[in-house]
Amino acid sequence: MSPGSSGHPGRAQAAKLGLRPGQRVHLYHPPPGWDLTAPPDGLVDAGPDGPADLIIAFFSAAIEIAGELGGLAQRIYPAGALWVAWPRRAGGHRSDITDAVVRLEALPIGLVDVKVAVIDDDWSALRLVWRVENRR
Repeated sequence: MSPGSSGHPGRAQAAKLGLRPGQRVHLYHPPPGWDLTAPPDGLVDAGPDGPADLIIAFFSAAIEIAGELGGLAQRIYPAGALWVAWPRRAGGHRSDITDAVVRLEALPIGLVDVKVAVIDDDWSALRLVWRVENRR
């Protein structure tokens, strides 16, 4: 299976991640060779610092998340989404990151998780958005 494949039969990766044509998208620290599988036409590269409709951020250690999450969250304000991805234990990888670890960092800054997904054979991710009351 290719590095960016969805990892499981059924729903396409783009659908799992909520990718739509015209969105400003950024892959933050993707592993070497990782890319989206069959992304919709018309995605726009948000670049490393610009506003984004959707960011997929890859982390391999919990300590990395705290220092980066706030800046990434600002880039998706007010109505974008941030996927925080970590290595899947079920994929044979080791990591100290779990969905609970991500929530511990996200909730205090005004983000809330709305979905967890396996984005490919090697990565799980939690989708974060700004709480409705914080979108003003």
